[in-house]
Amino acid sequence: MERVLITGAAGLAGSILWSGLEHRYSLIGIDTRRVRDREIRRGDMTRLRSIQSTFRDVDAVIDLAAAADQQAPWQLIWKNNVRATMNALDAARRNGVRRYIFASSSHVTGMYEQELPYSAIVAGEYEGLDPDSIPLISAASPVRPDSPYAIGKSLGEAAARYYSDAFGISAVCLRIGTIRPQSRPTRIRHFATLLSHGDLVRLVDCALRAPSDVRFAVYYGVSDNTWRFWDIADAREAIGYTPQDDAERFRTSTDERPVD
Repeated sequence: MERVLITGAAGLAGSILWSGLEHRYSLIGIDTRRVRDREIRRGDMTRLRSIQSTFRDVDAVIDLAAAADQQAPWQLIWKNNVRATMNALDAARRNGVRRYIFASSSHVTGMYEQELPYSAIVAGEYEGLDPDSIPLISAASPVRPDSPYAIGKSLGEAAARYYSDAFGISAVCLRIGTIRPQSRPTRIRHFATLLSHGDLVRLVDCALRAPSDVRFAVYYGVSDNTWRFWDIADAREAIGYTPQDDAERFRTSTDERPVD
């Protein structure tokens, strides 16, 4: 992959990826906002005709464009997020893009966190739990979205599968964990779910460089946290993703609750 388009390039994840990947790939971005010193074109991903030309002569797309709000009502998710995802896929198809990387969300299986042992882990109630014996939630686990936002991401994964099967696009869906501006936990749950800035770049770089025989795949995007409960063995084996960070290093002996 040489020329890579990032949709939603002006957001937090887009900015992290731009800084981490700009020396490895020729990057172009699209967003409703421009950013100084980056090649980001203004465009509305919900309007296919206005963004199609940006996908021209692109090898891969990292699709981040969405309203990243887990409290957003279904009407917004339907009009904005779902439409933006479908337009990204169709523009990729029309322009012969070889690889499509979809920023899905760990919230597509978020309802598992209402049950033990996951409910205890996200509450920081570790007594009696062995982090090495936690049953891991994998891409093969049934989808259990926890919000309209998560439903939209589930639909995005299904759409990516369709475009892979029907049109031959290599589609990799990444169920992103928690990304924070400070690249550290700010809530107890984040000790399990944090995806550090460095590991985000590693994950997406691995998805970009994945073998051509990866036609469709779903992987969890999380750092190597001690209390991680999502399975990343498939990402390690298939695309070589090896996270380097553990949120536990931010834990203090005097206060288990991190401060914003």
